[in-house]
Amino acid sequence: MSEYYPPISYTVPPSEDGWLLKTILQKRLHVSRKLQSRLKLTEQGITVNGQRVYISVPVRDGDVVEIRMEKEISDDILPEPIPFRILYEDEHLLIVNKEAGIIVHPTHGHYTGTLANGVVHYWRDKGEAFRFRAVHRLDQETSGVIAIAKNPYVHQHISEQMIANEVDKRYLALVHGVPSPEEGEVDGPIDRDPEEPHRRIVTPDGYPSLTRYQVVEAYGSSSSLVQLKLETGRTHQIRVHMTSIGCPLIGDKLYRHPVYRMLPPEEEGAPETVLPQGLTPSERTVLLLDHSISRQALHAWELSFQHPVTRERMTFQAPLPPDMTRLIAEAKQDELDQ
Repeated sequence: MSEYYPPISYTVPPSEDGWLLKTILQKRLHVSRKLQSRLKLTEQGITVNGQRVYISVPVRDGDVVEIRMEKEISDDILPEPIPFRILYEDEHLLIVNKEAGIIVHPTHGHYTGTLANGVVHYWRDKGEAFRFRAVHRLDQETSGVIAIAKNPYVHQHISEQMIANEVDKRYLALVHGVPSPEEGEVDGPIDRDPEEPHRRIVTPDGYPSLTRYQVVEAYGSSSSLVQLKLETGRTHQIRVHMTSIGCPLIGDKLYRHPVYRMLPPEEEGAPETVLPQGLTPSERTVLLLDHSISRQALHAWELSFQHPVTRERMTFQAPLPPDMTRLIAEAKQDELDQ
């Protein structure tokens, strides 16, 4: 006999007496057609008062409708101890703070060392069986909050909230310069750069993309800490949009500050003592700050959505990682030195 996760329940109120079970599944439990078809194939997938029934039957006031999903594991992901910090966990969700440098899910050429390997290892050590389902992803070099669903129902619900733009994702970034105005939005379509397909650019023919920003703290005119909210989810959106307004992310090796156009390729990574002559103090600051962090200074700071089962609005925050707090200290010192 199959093993199931704890049921998700709904008690029929008087106002819904006589509704068809399939209507309850669709309008109250919000079960997708795909998941509904899957549940119908399991013995205890859909029950009313503990009994398996056809979804075409009417329900009555006080009936308890339950759905149960079979337990699963990610047997294609090798368990491996990978560092991550748990921000929240219940029987339906795992919210973690991903470190920079870690890929979320195994890909071609990266079968180990990912967050998925670490989460599967964590579950195995606890004697729990779940399939790894990241609801969204972060770039390898971006740190911060990421949500992992423990069953297909939860994954479906949060994914639908994302499509409906009901998931609030906020980031913190350290950028060169200070955006002007200090609070605003970047509404610029994004698509691949035809000359460098691995890059994205703002182009009139691109996909609609909107990022809202607010300067949290400015360090003179050379750099600032900016909070950003994504209204769309394009690849590299924050990095591309901030570059487009003249404030590229500090440490970003793909979307770099224009000062690098002045440097010969072999000198781009040179230490301060061999930097080219003739750089202005602000240009020198750009290079020094970029050399102070090994990745783009971008952190997924806050994630907010409605819990698919409890229906409670939940917000999760991940504190700034050490490399970004050190960078802030250096930016502040640079401001004092100017």
